[in-house]
Amino acid sequence: MKYHLRSSLSVLLTACVAIAIPTACLGADPAADRPAVPKSDWNVRDHIPLDEITVQSHRGAGKLAPENTVEAFQLAWKLGTVPEADLRTTKDDVIVAFHDTNFKRLVKDAGPELKSKGIEDLDWADVQHLDVGSWMGQEFAGCRVPCLDQILGLLAGQPKRRLYLDIKNIDLARLAKAVRTAGVESQVILASTDYELIRRWKDVAPAAGTLHWMGGTEEELAERFRKLRETKFAAVTQLQIHVRTKETEQGKVISPSEAFLLAAGRELRQHGILFQSLPWGRSDAQVYWQLMDLGVASFATDYPDVTMEAIRQYYARKQ
Repeated sequence: MKYHLRSSLSVLLTACVAIAIPTACLGADPAADRPAVPKSDWNVRDHIPLDEITVQSHRGAGKLAPENTVEAFQLAWKLGTVPEADLRTTKDDVIVAFHDTNFKRLVKDAGPELKSKGIEDLDWADVQHLDVGSWMGQEFAGCRVPCLDQILGLLAGQPKRRLYLDIKNIDLARLAKAVRTAGVESQVILASTDYELIRRWKDVAPAAGTLHWMGGTEEELAERFRKLRETKFAAVTQLQIHVRTKETEQGKVISPSEAFLLAAGRELRQHGILFQSLPWGRSDAQVYWQLMDLGVASFATDYPDVTMEAIRQYYARKQ
């Protein structure tokens, strides 16, 4: 649908007044400034209540708080999202949340020797005192690396809270025992691009969820779907596709294609699998609206506040 200039300006001004998040992040009306696109005959608004939608907050709370900290996890839950924790094991076998292979990026003013080391080189007694917040700003000084028991304790007694687990060097059986002991097995979701790892996890933690994430060219994705089809998508409860955007003379074009995403969504729903997408490098509302039009039901994001606002707007304009 085409709009006259006056109508377009009216839409933009209305959006600026109506929402608190800058329109540079959220953009204009979903239908404006882009040609009509294919739409799925299945829409998340008709099947998942707004307060039950699944949004994964990357590394805790994305760009909003120091990654993999209790502060980040608490913020993600407050926003109505599901935080992700990256798990590693210390030298003395304590499982903790930490993403990087060394301390260079996340421990501000670390000495040369410490910068070259990683979680696997230190005991928990030393790791628990590291300041992993100051690198992001003085207001975050004092944020610490949490151990798995601390994190699972935040889930216990809070059945609505869930947590994605991205494992780096963890024994699966030991992790499964920990989540069962904490009584939160059904609240955790193992996230991995390794399908065999996902299947092994389901063997030791059958009540837990799984997220199989994948990126690449459309041909590569099609091949991965072909292999999953051979097992009837066994052990997969959620599947995430990375979506990238290319600027062309005709405007923004996403990859994989809209046709691919429509077909992927239909197939995943036939198996009862939640269809998630990570719109790589974008945080504007238009990409979320476009993907929900194509049948996507869930997102991963570094900007959970922006993502949730875009989803709320999309639900509000249900037609």
